[in-house]
Amino acid sequence: MSLSRTYGATGITVSLLGFGAGHIGGPDFTEGECGAFLHGVLDAGITLVDTARGYGRSEERIGRHLAGRRAEFTLSTKVGYGVEGHEDWTHACVAAGVDRALKIMRTDHLDIVHLHSCPREVLVQGDVIEALAKAKAAGKVRALAYSGENEALDFALASGRFDGVQCSLNFCDQRVLSQGLPAARRHGLGLIAKRPLANAPWLWAERPVGEYCEEYWVRLRAMGLDPRDLGWQEMALRFATFQDGVSSCIVGTTKLTHLEANGRILQKGPLPPEQVAEIRAAFAAHGAGWDGQV
Repeated sequence: MSLSRTYGATGITVSLLGFGAGHIGGPDFTEGECGAFLHGVLDAGITLVDTARGYGRSEERIGRHLAGRRAEFTLSTKVGYGVEGHEDWTHACVAAGVDRALKIMRTDHLDIVHLHSCPREVLVQGDVIEALAKAKAAGKVRALAYSGENEALDFALASGRFDGVQCSLNFCDQRVLSQGLPAARRHGLGLIAKRPLANAPWLWAERPVGEYCEEYWVRLRAMGLDPRDLGWQEMALRFATFQDGVSSCIVGTTKLTHLEANGRILQKGPLPPEQVAEIRAAFAAHGAGWDGQV
């Protein structure tokens, strides 16, 4: 089984398992630890590295530690905000954000650049999309993408302006399976699935009030799923990754052993069709009003 796929119609190759680099941006990860970890990610065969302006020092560290191996991986980031001297969600902010990302990650091009949870009304105005399109025309960006959920994601998919999207997809968050994913396939768009493990709600015996996974914990209890003999992590990862049209699933961690274990899981391929149908049916029965989690 190939553990890489083509990102939509772009010709860009991504690993089936991608690395979500949000966790490496914090102060509790030393530079030495981060450098060794990032090299381990590439050595493990993970060739999609996904970061963002909002992930602390993540972009800076990727540039510092991986610039010498730039040809070995597909670099994905997100822009639209947080650039000094520019108002968020403007043409100028997106253009400056691309230039900032190029500089801080020490590269002459960015493979995939997402507008990061950009509101639908801003997308409709078109200025931020045009800024990204100009960056692509200038050779700074290879693929234009949108990262977000629900109505904004629907607009991005139908707009004809993007090469790909990134959105939540897991057994507790299946909205995209009936709407977004078929649209992405029709239009030849790449799709990066985030949160494939649903933030691991099975780790909590009681409702984790205020925690990142609280909404998914509520959904999981309502759905009454049974992972059978696979365990929750394997069921979750295989369910999300092998949906038709998914280019890659990104998992965030600071432990290389976790990524390696996930890679071994994906070697097993898709879940049995009857188990996929069971998971889909549980969401259909209980998921009215369950929007994609931003």
